[in-house]
Amino acid sequence: MHQRITPPSVAAPAGAYSHGITTHGPGTCLHVAGQIGMTPDGRLLEGFDAQADQAWKNLVAVLEASGMDVSHIVKVTTYLTRAADLPRLNAVRSVYLGDARPASTLVVVAALARPDWCFEVEAMAFRPD
Repeated sequence: MHQRITPPSVAAPAGAYSHGITTHGPGTCLHVAGQIGMTPDGRLLEGFDAQADQAWKNLVAVLEASGMDVSHIVKVTTYLTRAADLPRLNAVRSVYLGDARPASTLVVVAALARPDWCFEVEAMAFRPD
């Protein structure tokens, strides 16, 4: 089980996330490596929207393979190569996270590992036993 932490001494989250998440009791912790907009057959999709959507699909697939779903995510880190994509990121993210509010970090970087990648997302999840 995890609990959202938003202390009254800190401004409310600026978006769909929590300032902190605690996990309690025995369980399984999953660290999901950075996921990009590459399809299962190894094809990189074109454009931000397609890459972000596929990266989230990939992340969800890793969760499901571990017996988890997005409700188990406790931390998400997202990397963008263009700050202008932020409004579109929020739309894609909300499709996959729904009401989940994991702790979250967003980083705008000059580049990712390959110049044609424009989006990457990684996560940590916890499933109680």
